[in-house]
Amino acid sequence: MMLVLLGAGVGTGLAIALLGAGAPSEPHFSASVLSPLSKARSRLGPYHLAALAIGVVALVATRWPMALLLGTAATLGMKGLRKGDSRSAVENLEAIATWSEMLRDTLAGASGLSQALIATAAIAPAAIRPAVSSLAGRLTAGVPLEDALRALADEIADPASDMVVAALLMASRERAQKLGDLLGALALSVREEVSMRLRIEASRASSRTAIRMITGFSLALFLLMALFARSYLSPYSTALGQVVLGFIGLLFALGLWMMAAMVRPKSLPRLVLTRSGE
Repeated sequence: MMLVLLGAGVGTGLAIALLGAGAPSEPHFSASVLSPLSKARSRLGPYHLAALAIGVVALVATRWPMALLLGTAATLGMKGLRKGDSRSAVENLEAIATWSEMLRDTLAGASGLSQALIATAAIAPAAIRPAVSSLAGRLTAGVPLEDALRALADEIADPASDMVVAALLMASRERAQKLGDLLGALALSVREEVSMRLRIEASRASSRTAIRMITGFSLALFLLMALFARSYLSPYSTALGQVVLGFIGLLFALGLWMMAAMVRPKSLPRLVLTRSGE
């Protein structure tokens, strides 16, 4: 009974913390208290509340405080298996390739590189349009071309965009006559990289599905055993059993983390764009 009360207290405390982070601040709180709350509010969302709800369901079903922690942690861990980061990276690559082709075609009718860059701001692909628009704004405001291009590379923060910016920097310094051909070649290279990443992502998607199934079936089996075969799991009802259960959950989480690390996209190193004369 004490274990159940302890688990309920932990769950109530977590719920109050999560809900309190999203509640409006009281005027009498100091700035030192409001700052951590503001940071917590920006990081918490419906997914965290759903994870807590699943943990509470596990607590009610098993009457084990450790079930609250393990259920919540497992649900939060599933969020790390989404493919949103990979999809965003592929979209950025496709946008960089398309913008390179736009810039190549615009250079034929523009009076200079700066004018061509400004002309592509309104029609740039959506994934990088804010960065290209910022580039056009800097150039219009009189920022030197090299500084504006470096800022563009930092905003997009992708090795493929670094390659394009490096080509533009060389053209601005040496007046390259075949910049259009170089941009076309870079666009083709980036599109080949997109095709390669899509093939890799397809294989990673099946691995992510397998990891989610392993996690889901394991938790479902454990929950069913807790409901219908409590005598088999009765050793875990003691305080020592809860410690052992936590250790088993830690080992299980470590294995899942290692499996997820194998299918997680790796960030590629960026180019170092030095200034002229460095």
